[in-house]
Amino acid sequence: MNSPLALLGGEPVITHAGPHFSWPPLDEQSEAAVVRQLQDNISIYDRSGVIERLEDELCEYHGVTHAVLTSSGTAALHSMYAACGLGPGDEVIVPAYTFFATVTPLLHLGAVPVLADCDESGNLDSKDVAQRITERTKAVVVTHMWGVPAAMQALKAITDEHGLMLLEDASHAHGASIDGQRVGTFGRAAAFSMNGPKPLSAGEGGFVLTDDDEIYYRVLLHGQYNKRCRSELPRDHPLYEYAVTGMGLKFRIHPLAAALALDQLGRLDHYLTGRATTAAYLCERLSELPGVIVPELPLGVRASWYGLPLQYAMNELDGLPVERFHQALQAEGCREVDRPGSTCPLNWLPLFQRPETLFPGYADKMSYSPGDFPNAEAIHRNTLKLPVWHREEDMPLVDKYINAFRKVTENYRDLLG
Repeated sequence: MNSPLALLGGEPVITHAGPHFSWPPLDEQSEAAVVRQLQDNISIYDRSGVIERLEDELCEYHGVTHAVLTSSGTAALHSMYAACGLGPGDEVIVPAYTFFATVTPLLHLGAVPVLADCDESGNLDSKDVAQRITERTKAVVVTHMWGVPAAMQALKAITDEHGLMLLEDASHAHGASIDGQRVGTFGRAAAFSMNGPKPLSAGEGGFVLTDDDEIYYRVLLHGQYNKRCRSELPRDHPLYEYAVTGMGLKFRIHPLAAALALDQLGRLDHYLTGRATTAAYLCERLSELPGVIVPELPLGVRASWYGLPLQYAMNELDGLPVERFHQALQAEGCREVDRPGSTCPLNWLPLFQRPETLFPGYADKMSYSPGDFPNAEAIHRNTLKLPVWHREEDMPLVDKYINAFRKVTENYRDLLG
């Protein structure tokens, strides 16, 4: 069969191999910031130097009282959960659809994750959350998937009504906001990742935000022992006697990572403005095509667009499997069109089906199976994720990606059978 589709022997739309997207954007200014820090200090034990500057800038940017830098987003989540007192016997409602590190620190603390389904946006469904609250529920954790803010007003109303803590995993959503209020400031505390591809990148790193002094002190005790705790906990605080040892964990960020993040933070809003323009353009063009459903933002919502999650509508292309559609896009040169893997419904993962193999204490506490969360599973199964470019000079490539989608949708019948 003669077909224009590259998968079937035609010429691809995009011929250069890529990569077509890399993050973070690094230049001479980035390099100079890291070199200056390398020459200044590569080990900081207290809240000084680049650590102090970055934490102060994060507080100012988000309008919060406290920020604590960590070695990773997972470490930030672990410290946040520990600081909030989550432990054995406590149930914590978490998204069924998220990266697993949103939830795994709870297992190390002995708390019981209770998975809840997502809404049509892929974020935590407030209605499903309400149905899963028991007398043992202590907190609700929300992830802002791919940088699109969750329905925080509805979730906050539920947690306020039941006297529960609302916590945010904002690892995808630096700078995102709802009606001008930045993500990471809606609950008791929030954790962010700054690993490689995140909108705000340190290469590796993370941070916790809170306005609560007690949570701040306990975040320090959890992973920032000795000098920080001795200098920042009040001497008359009941926990000050533990300042030297804390809880014995070291979750400090590396100063070189902090220097990179500080440089990037100064450019974050510029990046987000560019991403918003590109995302709007992609959504406008791709929405014209059958088989592709683009995300829609509610009025007043600003996304960070860590990725652009598209939903594939198989029924609009005569049942063409998503795997075949994705394969055809890849053949056209769209190397950056991704079908997320490890970020998936948690009930698909052995750790949440048989946790007792690695966590013996969970033998009778948690056991999920495929099919338990139909919305999350359907959304994940049909997600095609694009990067969101931020520069004007990237727009010719963006147009090629759009043209590749158009080419595949116009010739999809060649892929059937």
